[in-house]
Amino acid sequence: MTHHPDAPELDAARLLLAKMGVTPEDLLGAAAPKPQAPTFADYIPEVAKAVSPGTKRVYGTYWNRILEHWGDRHLDEPTTLEIQQLAEAVRSQVVVRRNARGGRGAAEHLIAAIRCLYNHAVADNLITEGDNPAKNATKPRRLASTRRGLTDNRLNEINHIAATTGDDPALDTLILRLHIETACRRGGALVLTLRDLDPDQCLIRLHEKGETVRWQPVSPTLMTHLREHAQQRGTTKPTDQLLRYRNGTPITRRRYDHLWTRIGTTSPG
Repeated sequence: MTHHPDAPELDAARLLLAKMGVTPEDLLGAAAPKPQAPTFADYIPEVAKAVSPGTKRVYGTYWNRILEHWGDRHLDEPTTLEIQQLAEAVRSQVVVRRNARGGRGAAEHLIAAIRCLYNHAVADNLITEGDNPAKNATKPRRLASTRRGLTDNRLNEINHIAATTGDDPALDTLILRLHIETACRRGGALVLTLRDLDPDQCLIRLHEKGETVRWQPVSPTLMTHLREHAQQRGTTKPTDQLLRYRNGTPITRRRYDHLWTRIGTTSPG
């Protein structure tokens, strides 16, 4: 049975509280004001330090776009609708290329990049899972892939262009031969080192997406050319990047960009 205090009891309680310097409002347990969430400009650099180099490379461009639009805003300010609007704005500004898919990839990556930020914010107790505005943001529906195998004629044409144009045909043809034989990704080729070559068994160790590692058989011809390339271009330490320019500088992703731009503009197809 619930006890309801009478007037004398209430008066006694008020007197006791007054002696203690406590007001009835203090007993209501008013929650302390919640600290304001950091701004995107403050938080994005911290998240960038916590992710892998691959994630930072993929999301970095989109984090920069978020900084351009919302750098001074706090994480708890944008709504799900605003995230969708920002994704559409990024999608509409995509540079149109021959393989463009209407900016869907840009919008998808923007939402993935901002979800990454908010997932870290939830883990840091800066916002609650229920207050995460990126959780319900929808990515564009993916279209069917347009990737397909190359015909022998098309592949011969690509190899011919690489071998007869550009400032380093030997490098370009070696790159193509490596990918044709191993089906490795660009990232796997760029981190290939001397210690990843097993000439006795004609195997190459490939480090690829998702931290996967695999040993791939290759032809004796490719193994010979890779080792000669390393010797001629100054790859001496076991941990040195293997693929290099004539001056000994390791190649970067830009080499692929230039190579495929040249093939695309030279090829009649």
